[in-house]
Amino acid sequence: MKLTIAQLEQYLSKAAWILKGPVDASDFKVYIFPLLFFKRLSDVYDEEYQQALAESNGDLEYALLPEFHRFEIPEGCHWNNIRETTTNVGLAIEQAFRGIEQANQELLYGIFGDAQWSNKNKLSDRLLIDLIEHFSQYNLSNSLVDADILGQAYEYLIKHFADLTNKKAGEFYTPRSVVHLLGLILDPHEGESVYDPACGTGGMLLECVNHLQESNEDYRTLTLYGQEKNLTSSSIARMNMFLHGIEDFNIVRGDTLRNPAFFVADGLKTFDCVIANPPFSLDDWGSENWVNDPYGRNIAGVPPKGNGDMAWVQHMIKSMNSTGRMTVVLPHGALFRKGAEGKIREELLKQDLLEAVIGLGPNIFYGTQLAACVMVFKQNKSAEKKGKVLFIDGSQQVRVGRAQNFLEPHHVNQLFDWYTNFNEVENYTKIASLEDIAENDYNLNIPLYVEKIIEDNLPSVEVALADLKTAWNESLEAEEKFKKILNQFIN
Repeated sequence: MKLTIAQLEQYLSKAAWILKGPVDASDFKVYIFPLLFFKRLSDVYDEEYQQALAESNGDLEYALLPEFHRFEIPEGCHWNNIRETTTNVGLAIEQAFRGIEQANQELLYGIFGDAQWSNKNKLSDRLLIDLIEHFSQYNLSNSLVDADILGQAYEYLIKHFADLTNKKAGEFYTPRSVVHLLGLILDPHEGESVYDPACGTGGMLLECVNHLQESNEDYRTLTLYGQEKNLTSSSIARMNMFLHGIEDFNIVRGDTLRNPAFFVADGLKTFDCVIANPPFSLDDWGSENWVNDPYGRNIAGVPPKGNGDMAWVQHMIKSMNSTGRMTVVLPHGALFRKGAEGKIREELLKQDLLEAVIGLGPNIFYGTQLAACVMVFKQNKSAEKKGKVLFIDGSQQVRVGRAQNFLEPHHVNQLFDWYTNFNEVENYTKIASLEDIAENDYNLNIPLYVEKIIEDNLPSVEVALADLKTAWNESLEAEEKFKKILNQFIN
């Protein structure tokens, strides 16, 4: 039986409960993730060991050979070794982490982070023994848990213990359904390169892997690249890629807009597929360097100092190769804000790179009520789409919930069908020419293009007057009746 989401959430909330008190809620993830990954690594290693043992009719030495394992766990560094430790548990955890990192330098260097496990004032032996025992209750090998268990765990921890810094930075966990929609539109294939410049825990990149698996293509031929500023998120992204057996991935921690990580001889590295949900309306994103951007990303103008949305868009466009395509999630404001952003939109539209704008329903992102949109860009639009942009109004494609709305699978399929068909559907989609958009001053606000036909069920003036007369007479009769009853009581 696979671990269910409900079981995972209970598992994590109990771990948080054990840590509560000595550890601040916003730091839970700093301790929970390395342990979760350590447990998962040990279980995956054991799973590989058992498989090799079965294949070799019980040859113990054969089962330990490195070719049957994607990584090495040195002696004394397995989960079970820590479980047997009763004193200086924090120190034993630190030593196991460093041992695994050193034995797998290329893949796992620095992956466990730098939490102070041996600080006994914060983490007593008793507390750590309880935590280790708690995490020991489930087997987290590949056959028993969902592929993206770490991403799901991160989603849960952000929801329940989100620290203010996350919300300030515009970091909102992208709902799985939105990620799936972007994967369908991007449609990556065998042998292609995929790049996410704001990759978080790697959910978008994993979606591209799933997309190939669902199409019965060999996902191991993909090359995946990601950059992420947040240390915990970038570590989880690496853990995720690693545990999925993806051999060709490169996740770098760093500030994409100030210091992009991937280059070729003559500038930024370019990719077949570019996908992202960058932090919404990022403040202090590095505008001071953009005028003379050394990486040549100033292709349409300098975005405002207090809002980096259009910097991400230009960075992503510059990262597409000559046949590249990209999907990006942005706040609705990116479609219609004036000033510098208006000029950038105008320039990008004149270059005829934008293929579609999809408006999503409100309140589907955890942590923000903002409605978001998806913009689809192509380096080479097909002939029948040149000079045109498809607008899709998906504002009603949600299931309304109490605290949050949900984009369900049938909503995703509907939006994707509209995108693929590229034709007009009354009330929902519109194909606008670049001339139409120019007439609207390059404003891409969806209601300017997708006009809602309001069903006019109003009565005529004559009927309305007759109804009013009838209602008035009825009210006079009722008043008379009331007066009569009142008089009986008074007299």
